[in-house]
Amino acid sequence: MPGLLAQLCGLVLPVRCAGCGAPDEAWCASCSQQLGRVPQRCEHRAGRLDLLDGHAPAPVWCATPFVGPVRRAVSAWKDGGRADLHPVFARALVAVVVAPDVRGFLAGPDPLIVVGVPTSGAARRRRGGDLVGDLAAAVAAGLVEGGVAARRVTALRRGRDVDSTALGARARGRRLRVDVRPTVRHLLIGSRVLLVDDVLTTGATFAACRRALEEVGAQLVAGVVLASTPSPGEVVDATAGTPPGGWSAGPRAASVESWSRSHPG
Repeated sequence: MPGLLAQLCGLVLPVRCAGCGAPDEAWCASCSQQLGRVPQRCEHRAGRLDLLDGHAPAPVWCATPFVGPVRRAVSAWKDGGRADLHPVFARALVAVVVAPDVRGFLAGPDPLIVVGVPTSGAARRRRGGDLVGDLAAAVAAGLVEGGVAARRVTALRRGRDVDSTALGARARGRRLRVDVRPTVRHLLIGSRVLLVDDVLTTGATFAACRRALEEVGAQLVAGVVLASTPSPGEVVDATAGTPPGGWSAGPRAASVESWSRSHPG
């Protein structure tokens, strides 16, 4: 019956893969291969993670590079109303944190506090909720199921209700340095924190969150993101999900530069 219901719904409201446009599937098997990779360390791709304070940035793991089908799907999920992709992305992030190497790194004597990168009020209203916060909740639940003591806490907020999507990387970095603030100081003091976001680009957002956490005595031990923007000139494999005949532009790292300028996370 569920399969028949899905087919009937597809006749009324046609569904296409958010990654490649294939008909009758929200996220096709070919595009799914992009999220089935071995978790990758990606902090080296984000220069602004380094606060130049003598301490190396915390490690950040991602499920895949932010190119090709994944880039299109994330944009559809965030700004195209494709809420049906949330379970797909949540499963991909959980798979990252329960991978043996990552889980071993995150496990510790004290419970891990899982924190989503804060979203502006304007973005929450436009998108119908806190999408990254929902991912953080899924990550915390996945860690607990995998044997790591963890809980999700809404620990950071934007200081002003400003949607900074249109700001350049430098301007957004200055704004976030002031406007990311802790909300539950008593829970953060002395805690180990895992930061969760959807896409890592320049690292400006992560850096601002790290400052806010350290100001109240918390330790950012690691970050996890769905995808990370490749470094300039970096060659990545983004062939999965390409429809017959290909796309009008090849899936090169350079193709994400315009997105990175407006989303310098």
